[in-house]
Amino acid sequence: MSAKDDLFAGGSDAATRKTETPAPKSRPALTPVTDDYSAADIEVLEGLEPVRRRPGMYIGGTDEKALHHLFAEVIDNSMDEAVAGHATWIDVTLGADGFLTVTDNGRGIPVDRHPKFKDKSALEVIMTTLHAGGKFDSKVYETSGGLHGVGVSVVNALSEELVVEVAKARKLYRQTFRRGIPDGHLELVGETQNRRGTSVRFRPDAQIFGSTAEFKPSRLLKMARSKAYLFGGVEIRWHCDPVLIQEKDETPAEAVFHFPGGLRDFLNERLQKERRVVDDVFASKTAKAGSHGSVEWAVTWFAGDGFINSYCNTVPTPEGGTHEAGLRYALLRGLKAYGELTNNKKASLITGDDILTSAGGMLSVFIREPEFVGQTKDKLATNEATRITENAVRDAFDHWLTASPNQANKLLEWVIDRAEERLRRRQEKDVARKTAVRKLRLPGKLADCSANQAEGTELFIVEGDSAGGSAKQARNRSNQAVLPLRGKILNVANAGREKLAANQQLADLIQALGCGTRSAYRDTDLRYEKIVIMTDADVDGAHIASLLITFFYREMPELIRNGHLFLAVPPLYRLSQGGKTFYARDDAHKDELLAREFKGKGKVEIGRFKGLGEMLPAQLKETTMDPAKRTMLRVSVLEDAIADTNDAVDRLMGNKPDARFRFIQENAEFAEDLDI
Repeated sequence: MSAKDDLFAGGSDAATRKTETPAPKSRPALTPVTDDYSAADIEVLEGLEPVRRRPGMYIGGTDEKALHHLFAEVIDNSMDEAVAGHATWIDVTLGADGFLTVTDNGRGIPVDRHPKFKDKSALEVIMTTLHAGGKFDSKVYETSGGLHGVGVSVVNALSEELVVEVAKARKLYRQTFRRGIPDGHLELVGETQNRRGTSVRFRPDAQIFGSTAEFKPSRLLKMARSKAYLFGGVEIRWHCDPVLIQEKDETPAEAVFHFPGGLRDFLNERLQKERRVVDDVFASKTAKAGSHGSVEWAVTWFAGDGFINSYCNTVPTPEGGTHEAGLRYALLRGLKAYGELTNNKKASLITGDDILTSAGGMLSVFIREPEFVGQTKDKLATNEATRITENAVRDAFDHWLTASPNQANKLLEWVIDRAEERLRRRQEKDVARKTAVRKLRLPGKLADCSANQAEGTELFIVEGDSAGGSAKQARNRSNQAVLPLRGKILNVANAGREKLAANQQLADLIQALGCGTRSAYRDTDLRYEKIVIMTDADVDGAHIASLLITFFYREMPELIRNGHLFLAVPPLYRLSQGGKTFYARDDAHKDELLAREFKGKGKVEIGRFKGLGEMLPAQLKETTMDPAKRTMLRVSVLEDAIADTNDAVDRLMGNKPDARFRFIQENAEFAEDLDI
């Protein structure tokens, strides 16, 4: 066999295994089917076809963010090799032809025959089979970012062409794929003396991402650079064809990233122009001990809006998760304990929000078999990560505080000032609108409107700063205000009054409305005519909307009764073909528009909005905020159904989980399998 010969040219049909299932003791009689719905209507998607049919389920959509997520999936595999100690460098190259190449000097993807698929190499199985990979077995990767086994196969499915080269045992192998389908079997290219590792070269498919979908060099550079900060033992080399760099773009054609200082280096660079509260950065890392995982962090405080950038196994977690909760607990309990040690009684006022509101933080954890919320891994859900992070950070924070009393006292006073300011805002009962002789104190993140009267004004309550930024640009400043909330608010149906009073987000919301709560509610003092809950068109958005409606129903029932509360209806899809564009609020509406508005030939571009923050301000205004074009739902309670409503709120949102469980059992037969 020559060096160019096909290694896996032959093969046989897979053997089938028959299994016998015992017949049930009795079977109910079947009603004859009279419609035309038969077995022929059941469609079975095989291989990578589900990925191409529904890419949003795997990478969140087909927009620019999803396009660059392909790069994240590939470089995460190389980073796993580096973290495991098998690779020291990663090369990222963007060519003028649109191909992106990621190369490492790790162990290389296995190329021998797979024991289950006798006619295929392990490489081909990995590239063409969902949930196939070496990361399910902790003996191969003690920690890894790609645990679902779908990352590189999804990249393959959504690429017009993908070429994998593997250098192992002084031999070079290559296999080419087109839209996820092998273009021939794995080939032995020849001998190689000074090379090892894996190279993945791919170009995204225009049929999926659109003809104008191209990688942005500046975004790729930022993503590659962040990986180098997360693991100081790796060197990342960047190459980009100069023709791809725009005239005003400062992205270099070549660069090398290697940061032995890790997260401390990153934080110092990011905050170099900010006024610091403390001189030093609280930064350290723990060595991995057995199966407990490791943690690295860098935190400091400055006179600005705080942020926490977190990662798990080098994968960004922009929505936070259990590891961020551990960091929050460690900082809060550590600073409170230091306050007690120094007899500062005001330390008891501090909350986690007071500490983090002006903190700049970087957090990176490495744990075995992490659990994420969703395939795009935006949020960590591993409960053990909270304990691991809190234990690691708390001890180090205690030492850091006691070792530098001057810095510790300065930080404690700064945070206490934040707490007292929060309490002052909550205690302000007079929240009438600004007058010429009186300046109103309002929540810092509220973008108020300029109108002096409540009539005709609207307050949009949105989730997160990203959605808040889009809404603030899309609004009509004269009569539309925007209040961003951070994540899911407190569930007031199962929280005590003390917990409710200590919640900063609800305090900001109550202050912005100005009408008081419960017996102190005054409709004439309400600062806006319409209160609009505007959340993402997904399950998390619906949950946040439910929590907000519960808050208004329990704390301000008159606000609902007087018709002030509304739900915005943002779109879930954007459909375009040629010069026409339509927006669909859900899958049924999308199918209706496809059948009614796109009857001609030609590809229909379908984009799925992951959230309001992903929408351009012009799109958000056109679809959701412009009174002339939007759709809104008024929230109301029927007078003759108040008792039933109270019972439903208690059962579904109260502090009795057994009541929720009974409700699910009683109504499971009415549930629909929603594709969201």
